[in-house]
Amino acid sequence: MTTPDAPAAPVIRPALPADVRTIRDLVEPLSQERILRPYEMVGYYEAVQEFLVATDPAGAAGDPAIGCGALHVMWDDLAEVRTLAVHRDWRGRKVGHALLAALVERARALGLRRVFCLTFEVGFFAAHGFREIDGTPVTPEVYTELLRSYDEGVAEFLDLARVKPNTLGNSRMLLEL
Repeated sequence: MTTPDAPAAPVIRPALPADVRTIRDLVEPLSQERILRPYEMVGYYEAVQEFLVATDPAGAAGDPAIGCGALHVMWDDLAEVRTLAVHRDWRGRKVGHALLAALVERARALGLRRVFCLTFEVGFFAAHGFREIDGTPVTPEVYTELLRSYDEGVAEFLDLARVKPNTLGNSRMLLEL
């Protein structure tokens, strides 16, 4: 009896400026459902170095990305996984898992000790070792410093009142590395 071959893992690589429009297109349907926070185009370009993209392992060079995710460093020991999205046709094929594993590995390579996320996908992140938390996992001194950030994602992390409509129903999760 033969077993079917497991699907090939997606190719994960750093995003390039040429990927930005595809990243926006991956995020757009999820932002319309209020699952992910959208960026303006300039925001995607400014954050392109934070993104990894997944591509079809059987695809040709230059094919559009099938998934994306970003790691945003927030402090000397803490980063946030952001904007993890997979094209609808590729969901259920471990693309998100591969992206998250690569983002966590990137956090380790940067010497970080904790990775945070704000998510509706509790089971997915829990399967990767994240646990639900209450509050903001930083000292009052770091909290005060982070208040100076103009980044909307940092405002969501801090649970500021002005971003409450964006975070309603989300769970705060943390992974200790």
